[in-house]
Amino acid sequence: MALSKNKKGPIYVMMGSWTHGTYTTELSYAGDVDLGAAAALESFDRLHLKWFDRWLKGKNTGIDQEPGVKIFVMGGGAGRKTKEGRLDHGGHWRSEEVWPLPSARYTRFYLHPDGALGPQIPEADGSHTRFRFDPSRPVPTVGGNFSSLDYLKPYPPGTKLELMPGFLRREAITPNGGFDQREDPKFFGSRPPYLPLSTRPDVLVFQTPPLEEDSEITGPIRVKLWASSSAVDTDFTAKLIDVYPPGPDYPEGYALNLSDSIIRARYRNSREKSELMNPCEIYEFTIVLYPTSNLFQKGHRIRLDISSSNFPRFDVNPNTGEPLGQEQRKVVAESAIYHDREHPSHIVLPIIPL
Repeated sequence: MALSKNKKGPIYVMMGSWTHGTYTTELSYAGDVDLGAAAALESFDRLHLKWFDRWLKGKNTGIDQEPGVKIFVMGGGAGRKTKEGRLDHGGHWRSEEVWPLPSARYTRFYLHPDGALGPQIPEADGSHTRFRFDPSRPVPTVGGNFSSLDYLKPYPPGTKLELMPGFLRREAITPNGGFDQREDPKFFGSRPPYLPLSTRPDVLVFQTPPLEEDSEITGPIRVKLWASSSAVDTDFTAKLIDVYPPGPDYPEGYALNLSDSIIRARYRNSREKSELMNPCEIYEFTIVLYPTSNLFQKGHRIRLDISSSNFPRFDVNPNTGEPLGQEQRKVVAESAIYHDREHPSHIVLPIIPL
């Protein structure tokens, strides 16, 4: 978007469904979710060569005749478990000329006190939902659109590389990609009995009724919250989820993460200037999620999870207001999300007419 405003030459963008890492563009899955054969590129190197041959060598490769925007729309699969054991979520490519899509209808879905999410503005006055955030037990990261969270570990004793100083191997802290939103031993910080994240008291769940028809959401996403806290500083997180209904392979359904983000309260007005809160005073927060493209099928639900942590994807806020990285203690934050006429917390979704 920035280049198109400042550059006269042609601008192209390709947005796929892959995670970050070597050769992931040649895979049809991300995490526990299979996105169909169309998601995998035969060779990303060939695309690079086609691009550079045209713009560096002047060869007629035809790439300048292609649409300026190619995006992968996730969803539309059978919802069954593949032979590899992954969710068949499916997807397809779409060609466009500009981003964001001009056809997008930016629609507000409001949070309601009963956990509903919908286009109706909440009518109650003073309505809010409270939750308790303990930084000593943050919500574990269950997948996501991030680079793999690794740590460096020495090679096992006796290996050749172990004998060479400075050689360390990477080992994943927690996997990225799409996953059912429940704790599991493979996710850092998970604990038995490994229940869905929605059962945690520090995760607030707001969701639509089962959709009566397919709904595509493609484009930028943002959440507007009105919230207060007993702490002078805390975090607020948001996560967009595609909720599958129960089926033969997933008797409890499947809550597929699509996009998430976070805001630190002290930087609610500016990333350059820190402003602590007055305890229990209501403030307005804007959380900008990563853009996404997903087809929510008929019978699915659109869900928004609100919390104060998503670790180790995001650093945990100690809630004390001390200089970051120099805190000497942690405190529990008693926070509230407001959803009334004066404080209509909502998510803005770019709905594409089908």
